Amino acid sequence: MDYVKKMTAKLIHDALVSMNMNAPPDTAMITDTLEYPPSPENGDLAFPCFRLSKALRKAPAVIARDIKENLKTCGIIEKAEVAGGYLNFFFDRSEFLRIMLQEILKKGESYGSSEEGHGKTVVIDYSSPNVAKPFHIGHLGTTVIGHSIKKLHEFSGYKCIGVNHLGDWGTQFGKLIVAYRKWGDEQTVINIGIDELVRLYVRFHSEAEADPSLNDLARREFTKLENGDPENRKLWKWFIDISLNEYKKTYAQLGIEFDSYRGESFYYDKVPAVLEKMKERGILKTDDGATMIDLEEYGMPPCLVLKSDGSTLYPARDIAAAIYRMETYNFDKCIYVTDAGQSLYFRQWFKVISLMDYDWEDRLVHVPYGKVSIGGEKLATRTGNVILLKDLFRIAIEKVSSIIDEKNPGLENKAEAAEAVGVGAIVFHYLSGGRIKNIDFTIEDALSFDGNTGPYAQYTYARTCSILSKLDGDQSYRSGTDNILNTADEEFELIKILSLFPEKVKAALDGYEPSLITRYIFEVATVFNRFYHNCQVLGAKESAVRNTRLMLTEATGHVLKSAFGLICMKAPEKI
Repeated sequence: MDYVKKMTAKLIHDALVSMNMNAPPDTAMITDTLEYPPSPENGDLAFPCFRLSKALRKAPAVIARDIKENLKTCGIIEKAEVAGGYLNFFFDRSEFLRIMLQEILKKGESYGSSEEGHGKTVVIDYSSPNVAKPFHIGHLGTTVIGHSIKKLHEFSGYKCIGVNHLGDWGTQFGKLIVAYRKWGDEQTVINIGIDELVRLYVRFHSEAEADPSLNDLARREFTKLENGDPENRKLWKWFIDISLNEYKKTYAQLGIEFDSYRGESFYYDKVPAVLEKMKERGILKTDDGATMIDLEEYGMPPCLVLKSDGSTLYPARDIAAAIYRMETYNFDKCIYVTDAGQSLYFRQWFKVISLMDYDWEDRLVHVPYGKVSIGGEKLATRTGNVILLKDLFRIAIEKVSSIIDEKNPGLENKAEAAEAVGVGAIVFHYLSGGRIKNIDFTIEDALSFDGNTGPYAQYTYARTCSILSKLDGDQSYRSGTDNILNTADEEFELIKILSLFPEKVKAALDGYEPSLITRYIFEVATVFNRFYHNCQVLGAKESAVRNTRLMLTEATGHVLKSAFGLICMKAPEKI
């Protein structure tokens, strides 16, 4: 559609020149002004003339009429009509089909991509679970939103560095060390893995309610860990290895890989240099033993960097990490994907970066998302109020597997397809709403396969593959790109929605909003299935009609597969 919009904008620009308009808007500005009418009866593109009224000293409706009278002929524009202050353009449907099909089939799965980010580097900090705690539904947001943002940037030409900033430091490890020594044993942890670590962690909190002295013991054990105690260090590294092995299973199901797993502990020895620079800049203050940066003049509470006992706090470590990433990657953007409850926290330490005289505060981006609850209650590992992702994925995969057994019992690679569709169902459900929207999660809703769902979209993609597979590799239908016919409304409706993919990618990228892609996938699937049910494809009698519809089918498959890849969904060709 971008090519067609630019062509239309050029016609409008040339018409304004013919009208002797002084300094008419350029083609790029006109392109940005073009709108999509709410109804096909109003055309395929609309140009609002209201902003030109002052410069031309005419009513918008008169301007629209004058532009129409000065338009040059163009093959793709069938006609233009004045509607109030709008000039509505109607495409020659066959010509529009020809132009768009040629573009999509030529580019294939690169259609919709761009070079907007060429030469630019983006660091994306996402997922970042706390070690020794399992993946639960609360981690899904940062993980799939973060990875989608990474894929959107890659698709737009950026060099991307995916960072998993593991929560591998803090008093929680003192608690776990105490719990392991009191109630755990090595063989049980080896056999059960992270679930046993969680059981021990939950038991610690339960026991500490009756015996608060356990908290003091945990703090002492963490202090020993900070000071390099060999036994505590050994246990700590073991807990991290067990956790990472578990996390990577989930990442594999989602098709996610990271470039770095450097967690909080990596930056621990880099904090003193950060504090020294803060001290040199004269921004550190001490209050009741704690060390902080006063942010009152910026309308924020103070940013605490050291406790009264001298131990570091999150801002000090995050600032050290940001400085390290700038020195290592020289990023153009560093994006942090966390829940909206941390928005103030990020504003605070972003501001501290500028107070330290670094000039790249504006390259730091916090992308917040809504909180997840279960039955309205907050998620909490220590109380066990969580839905584990591995359990959720397992239930979804089992459900899909039973459906495949019923509908397609002879399917090869059934396990692979069931995993792709089951996991995809959860991801699609989560990303269907706006990023910032809070979610009260229920398994029943996530596993519903009716209506606007991942399985519906994946089944649609598999249908495009099934149609083309019947040709046994014969692509002679592509040779007729100069003889394309639009013979049904459904064909034109489908090519119009496919033509919007680059714009949807751009909007999702600019707004850090993967749900725009999710909703677009559903639109494409809905329009394609209407086309499929109302228009014969392989059975079309005229070869030009058959070839056109086969090309539309292939183009739909390319767009769906690319869009799936942008939101952590896989594209099984058979289900």
